[in-house]
Amino acid sequence: MKKYKVGVIGGTGMVGQRFVSLLANHPWFELKVIAASPRSAGKTYADAIGNRWAMDIPLPENAAGLIVMDAAADMQKIADSVDFVFSAVDMKKEEILALEEAYAKSECPVISNNSAHRWTPDVPMVIPEINAEHIEVIAAQKQRLGTKRGFIAVKSNCSIQSYVPALHPLKEKYGLDAVLACTYQAISGAGKTFETWPEMVDNLIPYIGGEEEKSEREPMKVWGHVENGVIVNAEKPDITAQCLRVPVSNGHTAAVFVRFNKKPTKEEILACWKEYKGRAQELDLPSAPKQFLHYFEEDNRPQAKLDRMLENGMAISVGRLREDSQYDYKFVCLSHNTLRGAAGGGVELAELLCAEGYIEPKA
Repeated sequence: MKKYKVGVIGGTGMVGQRFVSLLANHPWFELKVIAASPRSAGKTYADAIGNRWAMDIPLPENAAGLIVMDAAADMQKIADSVDFVFSAVDMKKEEILALEEAYAKSECPVISNNSAHRWTPDVPMVIPEINAEHIEVIAAQKQRLGTKRGFIAVKSNCSIQSYVPALHPLKEKYGLDAVLACTYQAISGAGKTFETWPEMVDNLIPYIGGEEEKSEREPMKVWGHVENGVIVNAEKPDITAQCLRVPVSNGHTAAVFVRFNKKPTKEEILACWKEYKGRAQELDLPSAPKQFLHYFEEDNRPQAKLDRMLENGMAISVGRLREDSQYDYKFVCLSHNTLRGAAGGGVELAELLCAEGYIEPKA
């Protein structure tokens, strides 16, 4: 496989650190640049991180000595030295919109973890197992931007990755009428650990700003289709969501209730989950789980502590499927929010774009 030189902008935050850790030994991608804010620029990555390294592996040696660049001021230099960048910056939405578009216009593809461009109509928001075909809209985006190489692709919010993957194969076969999803989200989703957020120990907060709106709206774009150079959102199913912050380090859990257009049997649902494969599995992408959806028969599974790292944190765990008195069925899902839901999903999206020829190494 071809080798690609990559950069991480916003490399000192929680998701940026996760990108750095995933790129340490990646078979296709070689980390060449880490960029952050002006206060970190000019320091080695190890010095810029200091005691804030939050990953469960040591800081990678190939990253520790890199001199951190200024994500904005050094943009052209960064764009010229890599084949594409991952974006995990912590800035105001308007600033992210401008920065990511500036990188794209500098002929540097951007794979973003941020929410700023998720509703730009010609920017694909992709879960590689579900809507890989949405990358076709990139041609229209390049035409709008006036670029040859540069474009922006984004991954979806971490909360929907805990339940949309389990709904997707059922939607394809039986049609979804209505969905109720309650998510129980880990503190790493807020960029925190128990050391930095002691208030979350023995606590639960029944509100996460903007999360419920994202959880209800973003599946509509993921389930939409490309038409006339934009993504046209799906109109069904009706989704209502409630999102809570819980005292868990990593792993978003969702309690899901679903009503079908054509109600399947329990056995048909289980077979659907077991048999499902997406484009990521067809291409055998390095980060893709071999089995996308895993069902647990035990009544007390999935559990965040036991199951979040299934298939390197990239698989979706499902359990407790049973009929419901108001909906047709209910079940529980789990995904690792900083792997499948954030940086891991971003790396897998980059692998998809490279495998499908949307990103080529520079000569």
